[in-house]
Amino acid sequence: MHRNSPTHDLHDADQVRARIGSLTVIDVRTPGEYASGHVPGAVNIPLDQVRRAVPEIAGAAGRGEVLIVCASGARSGSACELLAGRGVRAASLSGGTQAWAGRGYPLERPGGDGTAPGACAVPRGTWAMERQVRFTAGILVLLGTVLGAALHPAWLLLSGGIAGGLVFSALTNTCGMAAVLAKLPHNRPARADLDAALERLRSGGDR
Repeated sequence: MHRNSPTHDLHDADQVRARIGSLTVIDVRTPGEYASGHVPGAVNIPLDQVRRAVPEIAGAAGRGEVLIVCASGARSGSACELLAGRGVRAASLSGGTQAWAGRGYPLERPGGDGTAPGACAVPRGTWAMERQVRFTAGILVLLGTVLGAALHPAWLLLSGGIAGGLVFSALTNTCGMAAVLAKLPHNRPARADLDAALERLRSGGDR
């Protein structure tokens, strides 16, 4: 029931496009995903850092509407619910960056020096989170199958567990594997980059 009754507003890409100049946009994807292309003007605060950023986001919400963005809408919804639990109202971009790009709207990418306003520096070639999840799940399923055939059938439980996890992820629109992978060093922002993003929120951002 909770999943079917979100505690936050949903805006589609057309609505956001029409009001982009009046919104504080926060992208909660990993730095690598953000660098691959984001809604223009978005500040990068990865989902696992949102709790730390609550005071700055609350300040932005006091000045105007806050829009949370991710790849497809799942992580932004989680961020909105987390913020709602702390008395901060925010909206989510329905369908995420994928829907934005699907409507033909432009994506902002880092410049030649590898930086963009609100960006967190990332190693070159970092994969998007969904690609990391597919790769990791595939490796684990393959590993379980091979070890199950070569060593002991009990290893097949690994493949079955991953398959069950993917089904649960689809049904609940959540992804535990993504949450785990987001904690790896290459998916986390440097402290200085995160501090710069928080300062941008405090100062009102670059609209």
